[in-house]
Amino acid sequence: MRSWQVERRKRTRHLIELGGLVVKAGIVDLTGDDRAMIYGALLWMADKLSSEDGERARELWAGKGKEAFAVEQIAGAHDRRTPQQDEA
Repeated sequence: MRSWQVERRKRTRHLIELGGLVVKAGIVDLTGDDRAMIYGALLWMADKLSSEDGERARELWAGKGKEAFAVEQIAGAHDRRTPQQDEA
């Protein structure tokens, strides 16, 4: 495979993963899939990150995201248990 094809696939996967986060966060449902609203919210977020409060926003948002991923991982591990494990 040519190097440009590999890079294109990496970029495509990256974009799909980012879109997945928008869906996972519930943004699509909450906005009724309104692309202008989603884009506006992302622009607001970018403004916030580039403001004097940017570092605080980064810390808060990163913490909230890490916590959500951890809860999801725990829930996923619980869902993968067999019935025998639940009885033990």
